[in-house]
This record gives sequence, structure tokens and C-alpha cells, in this order.
Amino acid sequence: MALNIFVRELQQEETEKALCLVWKVFQEYEAPDYSKEGVEEFYKSINDENYLSELCLYGAFVQKELVGVIATRSQGTHIALFFVEGKYHRQGIGKQLFQIAQARCPIDRMTVNSSPYAVPIYHKLGFCDTNTEQIVNGLRFTPMEFKLL
Repeated sequence: MALNIFVRELQQEETEKALCLVWKVFQEYEAPDYSKEGVEEFYKSINDENYLSELCLYGAFVQKELVGVIATRSQGTHIALFFVEGKYHRQGIGKQLFQIAQARCPIDRMTVNSSPYAVPIYHKLGFCDTNTEQIVNGLRFTPMEFKLL
């Protein structure tokens, strides 16, 4: 049975709920690939008001439940956060979230610094590696780029 998924930009008052989902999914799927320093750095970033003020957040809902989040920065050209609740993986929610971010991107390319867990997902969406994996402040990532058609 296909899910009835609704994707939209989140309101300011929904940010806390979105970040709770991000942290929960991060702990389950991403944190095992990171050092203690990397986990702490990620937590610090999603609790940094200056960092958060630069983001545009979009949410995916099934019924009225928030099940996925994508956040962009740099006027929509860089994906900063991209998380889908585990029980909703492989059901097209990430693709729909990416499509709304892509549609709002003002130029012909998007970038992301992908976690190790998400590299195959970004490849499936059409991203290409632009460099090898790097580690900054304990955060492991592969720089990637998507060229819009």
C-alpha cells in the first residue's frame, strides 16, 4: 500500500520537533560511524542558534506525523540535514524531500557533505563524489554534488 506523503516547508514552531527527529535518526544510523567527538559536534551544530538560523527546513508527513526532514542553507544550494525515520526508509519519502529542495534551488547544482551511511542514498539520487571522505571535528563526510538538469 502506497503511503500518503505530504511535504512542505516547516514553520518556526515546528523546528524543535524536526530537530528531535534528526537527533533520533542520527543516533540510530549515523552515530555508530562517528567518534565521540563527531557525535558531540553534530549535537552542538543542531543546537546552535546561529547555524539553525541559516537553514530552510522541509518536512515530510504521513497522516499528521513528521517522518522526514531535509534542510538547506546557502540560499538552498547546500543540503545541511537529511533524515527519514527508520521505519519509513525505502518508501520514497527521501526522494520527495529531495525533490522539494531541488525545486527551490536557485542555481544548476546542489552540494552536500554526506555521512558514510548516506553516500549510497545520495548516489541513488544522482549525486557524484567531488572528493574523498574527510574528517573535520570528528565528523566524517564525503563532499558531493548534484547537477540539476
